[in-house]
Amino acid sequence: MTAGLGADPYVPRSGDTRYRVERYDVDLDYRIATNRLAGRAEIALVTLADTSVLSFDLVGLRASNVQVRGHKVAKMRQSERRVRVTLSEGLPAGTALDVRIDYAGSPRPRRSPWGPIGWEELEDGVLVASQPTGAPTWFPCNDRVADKARYRIAIACDQNHRVEATGRRVSTTTRAGRTTHVFEEDTPTSAYLVTVQIGRYVSRQIAETAEGVPVAAVHPPALAARVDADLAVVPRILETFERAFGPYPMSVCRLVVTEDELEIPLEAQGMAVFGANHIDGRGGSERLVAHEIAHQWFGNSVGVGQWRDIWLNEGFACYAEWIWSEAKGGPSADELARTHHARLRQLPQDLLLSDPGPDLMFDDRVYKRGALALHALRLTIGDPAFFDLVRAWTANHRHGVAASADFERMADPVLAPWLHKRALPELPPRRSGRAAGPARQDD
Repeated sequence: MTAGLGADPYVPRSGDTRYRVERYDVDLDYRIATNRLAGRAEIALVTLADTSVLSFDLVGLRASNVQVRGHKVAKMRQSERRVRVTLSEGLPAGTALDVRIDYAGSPRPRRSPWGPIGWEELEDGVLVASQPTGAPTWFPCNDRVADKARYRIAIACDQNHRVEATGRRVSTTTRAGRTTHVFEEDTPTSAYLVTVQIGRYVSRQIAETAEGVPVAAVHPPALAARVDADLAVVPRILETFERAFGPYPMSVCRLVVTEDELEIPLEAQGMAVFGANHIDGRGGSERLVAHEIAHQWFGNSVGVGQWRDIWLNEGFACYAEWIWSEAKGGPSADELARTHHARLRQLPQDLLLSDPGPDLMFDDRVYKRGALALHALRLTIGDPAFFDLVRAWTANHRHGVAASADFERMADPVLAPWLHKRALPELPPRRSGRAAGPARQDD
């Protein structure tokens, strides 16, 4: 492997460890009818090592021009996966650079071991779902999960389509039948969590968080009744999670429903995306709504530095489903934990939660075993200590990255066999009575 590239053994051909990005400024012009994208990315970065070479992930699009302000580009070479820029002189670690890359093409999902990911045409619009390495299908980036940056995204598109993207909408201007939408995200964000959603949508505020962050539902007008019915629980879900996990960590909260059917819902920074099949008007996917909202705390605000620690994202989001069930008077977290424990006992015991490997990192056993590990911790230390620990976790690592070892240091040794042994541990005994659940933070 080329020195300076990679760093994460699960995705060794993504990212460049020789620099970190502070800000992306991305301008896009997209034509829906022809699926044609023209872009310019201005990338403010800082070198982390002495180097004269920088690489940017870009897949399926062609870079036409690269400039580095104040420095001469000796050579630009593009391969199937990246744009490699060689400067005329070496630079020391700590050098701040502004790089501009112009590019264009017909964006499409990239093939990956986890299926097609990235920019995807819908029947009449666009969906971007990049986990874990799909971001380079629409902008050049340092596609390392640990490299969180700020963003400005401007998208010019057909006037009769609504555009939603990562961050706060700061302006919308229309000229000659095309509308430019500008979004800014000041919260440090991993590239895979940056998204664009385009469709014939309406947007309506349906709630707000305890801190006054508006919650918007974005959807085709024809689905309004189903959206109203299924998302009516969102205010209670947010209240439950803010009590359990701490304040909602993002500046926006959008729930997008596409006209198309999707295999699974998707999380993005400040946003969750559902297919029309997930919004049936009867609450059939309520647990998935809770799961995706929980990711704003776990995965999006508190991110992982390497994909081997994905249980921190998915185990917490899965356990959030159980906390919500308990809070609304459904099956308790303990009932759900014991049901899923019994199911996992019937499955192969070949998964190591602390290092499942790239082939298994999205295996449902990672989700459920991660949630079971959290429930075992809760049973061992009791509700007050458990929820205090979780709120400390989200506060200490807010908008940063953390590792499984960081959580272990905060938690009880009971976690060790759940994380580091393949054999499924037994759950601790039930506590008497129904669990108290998360206390209000002002109690």
